[in-house]
Amino acid sequence: MTVLAHRATASDEVTRDALAVLQPGFEGTTAPAWLLRRIGEGLTSVGLFGRNIASPEQLAALTAQLRAERDDVLVAIDEEGGDVTRLEVRGGSSFPGNLALGAVDDTGLTRDVAHELGRRLAECGVNLNWAPSADVNSNPDNPVIGVRSFGADTHLAARHTAAYVEGLQAAGVAACTKHFPGHGDTNVDSHHALPRIDVDLDTLVARELVPFRAAIEAGTRAVMSAHILVPALDPTRPATLSPQILTGLLRKELGYEGLIVTDGMEMNAIAGTYGIERGSVLAIAAGADAICVGGGLADEATVLRLRDALVAAVHEGTLPQERLADAAARVRALAAWTRAARPDARPEGSRASGIGLTAARRALVVTGSAGPSAARPYVATLTPVANIAVGDETPWGPAAELAELLPGTASGLYPRGATAGEILAAAGERTVVAVVRDAHRHAWMTEVLDALVEARPDTVVVEMGLPRAEPRGALHIATHGAARVCGRAAAEVVAEAVTGV
Repeated sequence: MTVLAHRATASDEVTRDALAVLQPGFEGTTAPAWLLRRIGEGLTSVGLFGRNIASPEQLAALTAQLRAERDDVLVAIDEEGGDVTRLEVRGGSSFPGNLALGAVDDTGLTRDVAHELGRRLAECGVNLNWAPSADVNSNPDNPVIGVRSFGADTHLAARHTAAYVEGLQAAGVAACTKHFPGHGDTNVDSHHALPRIDVDLDTLVARELVPFRAAIEAGTRAVMSAHILVPALDPTRPATLSPQILTGLLRKELGYEGLIVTDGMEMNAIAGTYGIERGSVLAIAAGADAICVGGGLADEATVLRLRDALVAAVHEGTLPQERLADAAARVRALAAWTRAARPDARPEGSRASGIGLTAARRALVVTGSAGPSAARPYVATLTPVANIAVGDETPWGPAAELAELLPGTASGLYPRGATAGEILAAAGERTVVAVVRDAHRHAWMTEVLDALVEARPDTVVVEMGLPRAEPRGALHIATHGAARVCGRAAAEVVAEAVTGV
């Protein structure tokens, strides 16, 4: 082989490896020609979002289209269940989220829920799930984790993280435990800015890292990094870009050998500080193996920008070719695992088919009681701005479910600025069912609830976020999440209370 031919071959290999480490998204419910072409050139992963999914049948056809180009392609999705669903983005999830599972605290139930969720993903051709969240929600004012966490207790979060990983992977879907080294003690959403966790090393070891150790012991195939600054570990770079955190801590100290995936690189914590091209190079150099991008930037130009940035960094000597090759090899190894995975059998009978609603019912905490009413209730949903991870497009609350159980039920949506007077005027003589989400984080919600309960002591309150405030109202229902099944479970309790049946 001539020198020029050798250089050309080496350059082609670098380009293939640069494509292999990308996990891009795209627009539409069928694969665009550019995406199929890049898969043929070496792209090994694709990320799916709510915009790509219309039905299970359509999703199965889409993943088959991708696999026609490469039979081991990794098809990833952010399907946590609960508030964060892509599979059921337009109707709400059939599975409660982590906080509800943590509230029940039955690891067997968590394992079975994760297995059934994984089975449904696998049926649609999805083989990598960016879940579960292993974050310990130690800060109740956290704007982005909240009900996505199993809870504020470290060891509870650890045992349920392990159970979730085991259940999901038993269905043949790789788990991606997130957000390393722990996003629970933050009060800033990394979609908007760079959060900072100012705790000492001993606290991190005893609190944040415990669930990740449990996930590693359970065999999690992937770990997702967090765009957070943790000065006790690295005072200058966020975890996604930190060799001390990804290579030193996760690889060497914790002994993790699987795939390391970044959180979305277009999130402002990275894009607004380093830029996605430089950020992607730094992430791979730090020890990450796969670059997640596509939540906001979902076109061929983005893929080419990131590919070319990685290739240029290798040629310039700022990114060792061996590190890029190692990252690409880990991506391909996970792809091979998913192709060879042999899913466990589905649990028998109704435990599988109705397990989401069963779990949601068990997660309810009901305080007080409400007397029967001749009139159908009025559901007033106080609507905060949803965080980006959840999205605004997924419906939530018990209004639709209650209307199905009690035809004639009326409802209204009330954003910030609404008053108790508006709700009472709309309700008339009906029993008011006030539905909130993280009322403790929104002073305006608390003010409206206080005024409602004072004016109408028979008010029913349904808290579908983190239940931090004291129960109020004649009947208070904490659902520990806003999935569709959580709304159904709450609606059943309300219907029974107001009808006396």
